[in-house]
Amino acid sequence: MENKSQVGLANLKVALVHDYLKEYGGAERVLSALTEIWPAAPIYTAFYVPDSTAGRAFAGKKIIPSWANWFLPKKNLYSPFRFLAPLIWESFDFAGFDLVISSASWYITKSIITRPETLHICYCHTPPRWLYGYQTAVEWKRFLPVRVYGEIVAHFLRQYDFLASQRVDEFIANSKNTQERIRKFYRRNSTVIYPPVEVEKIKKATLNLKPEDYFLIVSRVVGAKGIDLALEAANRLGIKLKIVGEPTGLRWEEKKLDKLKGRTVEFLGRVKDEELYKLYGRCRAFLALAQDEDFGIAPVEAMAAGRPVIAFAGGGYLETVVEGKTGIFFNDYSVEGLIKAINCFNELIHDNKIKPEDCRKQAEKFGKERFQNEIIKFVRSKNA
Repeated sequence: MENKSQVGLANLKVALVHDYLKEYGGAERVLSALTEIWPAAPIYTAFYVPDSTAGRAFAGKKIIPSWANWFLPKKNLYSPFRFLAPLIWESFDFAGFDLVISSASWYITKSIITRPETLHICYCHTPPRWLYGYQTAVEWKRFLPVRVYGEIVAHFLRQYDFLASQRVDEFIANSKNTQERIRKFYRRNSTVIYPPVEVEKIKKATLNLKPEDYFLIVSRVVGAKGIDLALEAANRLGIKLKIVGEPTGLRWEEKKLDKLKGRTVEFLGRVKDEELYKLYGRCRAFLALAQDEDFGIAPVEAMAAGRPVIAFAGGGYLETVVEGKTGIFFNDYSVEGLIKAINCFNELIHDNKIKPEDCRKQAEKFGKERFQNEIIKFVRSKNA
């Protein structure tokens, strides 16, 4: 094999690595954009469910699941068996590849082993939130036996996660927020390349749409996304709220949210992109309510549709939303705080201080073509 510094970009033999292919969310949109750059690259993954939203999205790609594929998807066993992550990722053979890009989030994907002459770039969505005390989508500490088991597993996997981070040649962070976490937990530098957003497609699909009288959330229907906050605020104010996304947490999370659902709330499930774009373009405003979102693609998609964002002042939202110009922030993370923000937003809209063209212009900074160009430039610089 040629030395990696001598291999031209067009001749690189590339492999892509992703946690798993089940739900289709922001991380999968990043993977999809990477497959457009390298359409022949195989996708290595812990497991995949062919008839899932992510499975169908990558149906035309060469997908190489791990040896644990036969049992991990069953009854969501990938969560309790997360301690198998080191055995899963270290079992793959990447000999013969010049470049491996791992798309890493909570399943310690970065722990793959490559040869010295192979360039391993980790696109890090976040260090695993459950390992470092951040709020997670699943309330896994709910029951004492699970909490004890989880803390024991986490103790050893934190050490392993640090070891795995040292195997990476280059880190790319999906936001400055994640970049700081990489520096804090891994003691590694990274380059920020924001995730890809289909800005042009969304603009074209929504340019002539007029806002209607409903607020919108686009999110996996799980904990830690602030959906419960939005439901209670909608119930108190009597405002219409539409929620797009599929449930991916444990059943009690769904039951809890279902109990909070009022007569003005609609759960739409997963919808096709064309319908999603129209929902963005017709909403009164988008609600971005996670307390410490890694980045957050959905608010940018809303802005691409010319719609403003009401966001909690934390995480990646601080890097995308412009206060008073493309939306507003609130700091009091409570139902009362959100209600106050909605009332403040209504005043700004009444005074015409937030304009659709400003929202679209801000979203253009995060377009897919920009992402792909920056990735190519980054890879080329490491192979110069």
